[in-house]
Amino acid sequence: MSDIRPYRQIHRRKSRKIKVGTVEVGGDAPITVQSMTNTLTSDIAGTIRQIKALEEAGADIVRVSCPDEESTAALKPIIRAVRVPVVADIHFHYRRAIEAAEAGAACLRINPGNIGSAARVRDVIKAAQDHGCSMRIGVNAGSLEPDLLERYGEPNPEAMIESALNHARILEDNGFENFKISVKASDVFLAVAAYQGLAEACDYPLHLGITEAGGLMSGTVKSSIGMGMLLWSGIGDTIRVSLSADPVEEIRVGFDILKSLGLRHRGVNIVSCPSCARQGFDVIKTVQILEDRLKHITTPMSLSIIGCVVNGPGEATQTDIGFTGGGSLGNKTGGHGMVYLDGKQAYKLENDRLVDHIVELCEKRALEIETRTPSRAAE
Repeated sequence: MSDIRPYRQIHRRKSRKIKVGTVEVGGDAPITVQSMTNTLTSDIAGTIRQIKALEEAGADIVRVSCPDEESTAALKPIIRAVRVPVVADIHFHYRRAIEAAEAGAACLRINPGNIGSAARVRDVIKAAQDHGCSMRIGVNAGSLEPDLLERYGEPNPEAMIESALNHARILEDNGFENFKISVKASDVFLAVAAYQGLAEACDYPLHLGITEAGGLMSGTVKSSIGMGMLLWSGIGDTIRVSLSADPVEEIRVGFDILKSLGLRHRGVNIVSCPSCARQGFDVIKTVQILEDRLKHITTPMSLSIIGCVVNGPGEATQTDIGFTGGGSLGNKTGGHGMVYLDGKQAYKLENDRLVDHIVELCEKRALEIETRTPSRAAE
């Protein structure tokens, strides 16, 4: 048994480190969480509002689409108004990439192969170098090069890896190595296999994603399965959960994926039971309210909300704050439960005071932690 890897230990793949603006990606840097705006970038006020909402949710990096000159012209005032590094999403038009770099974009998301001639690629690379801009090579199973599709017959891991390495070689041949790579697919098996192969073939930082994953529920499930497999095996330096939903939900799901694997801790991690006839209070409603009322807390902490005494005390001993139902069993409107602090039984609390009291306890705990270690409050 001694040769079995400790079951909670994740050995991250060794990758080189780059910078996206002020944010480090790769190496020993924390795995970053990012999203993309869905406003028209030329709508400066609307785009700023959405980026600020993403910042509040905890986004480390935000990407905006730059399909036209109006969009790149809007970048400069947008970048000045927000705190997070902004990535410019570029396709086909090499001039848009140059304009975005000049406007202060922290990173360009491109495929060097669809930028045009070698001279145009060199012009984009020079603009990135001149303005301290990194790049992301973004390979997608849905838009592979025709010659690769003809040779391989269909999008497969080998074709995606070859596409990524071909694009990487273009940048390397021009003396540019400040880039990360993604090989996204909507098929979980295809995406995972492509990332696994690419992780073995290079040491560049990898941007993970299951593209076009679907709506909030189905997309969360697909992304959690695909990215969870990769992250558990140590692959991945930055993630984007692609959902047909409010971009803020992408950030929340992204942090929940990282929290579940112990890779990043932000906010209150709620451990709660699915509820059953033994519950001493309405667990589902209580957790829904607590999730909403505690989302402003960024300080890492754990909270258990368990409906009865079967598993409740055991779970509470493993969390910072806990509440276990049990008094007046089955009485959903009255009764009381037990509060646990730092894993120890503390005092009884009436069910009708549960939500407000738990919120107060979490806010107090956050303030105490922030006062002790302000620089690590949202690690």
